[in-house]
Amino acid sequence: MDMTLESCRKFVEVLASSQPAPGGGGAAALVGALGTALGNMVGSLTVGKKKYADVEEEILALKAKCDALQTELLDQVEADDKGFVPLAKAYGIAKDDPNRETILEEATITACAVPVHIMELCCQSLDAIAVFAAKGSRLAVSDAGCGAVCVKAALQAASLNVFINTKSLKNRELAEEMNAKCLDMLDKYGKLADDIFTSVKAGFFK
Repeated sequence: MDMTLESCRKFVEVLASSQPAPGGGGAAALVGALGTALGNMVGSLTVGKKKYADVEEEILALKAKCDALQTELLDQVEADDKGFVPLAKAYGIAKDDPNRETILEEATITACAVPVHIMELCCQSLDAIAVFAAKGSRLAVSDAGCGAVCVKAALQAASLNVFINTKSLKNRELAEEMNAKCLDMLDKYGKLADDIFTSVKAGFFK
């Protein structure tokens, strides 16, 4: 079931239950979409204003990009659910089954794919939000800061859904490769999100 078609209250209710999905990955995707939308709102409040005519073309292009990012992040809620199913089934295989380890390894790799992609989408979102914060309407700049905070949280949350799985991989070379990629995104884009927040906050105390 695509939980993004349910109400916010229903999503939270199921998230808090014992059901395996949505879980951390799905929640990260939703939060990432919300943060992206907050940045996008700044763009919506910027276009059409004479004061920002010189950046309108750039803002319109970013809005189109964020429209796509929002949709793709929301799609990852269900994708994460589906990506986890093989792993859940693999854990149920009898321990004396000679195929268990191979199936478990493949399922674990599959389970890593969606949260890694969520992180990639969050990085793209933060690049866009940085521009909205710098060039968008000053009346809505707080929303760009809020968006950056939300997307950073989504980035971090998604990473944990990778690391919990790479920890158990037998293929340590692949595990370390995925870990390194995620740690790099956390470092670079975590700092970018912090810079956006700090810059927006500082603007209120000048």
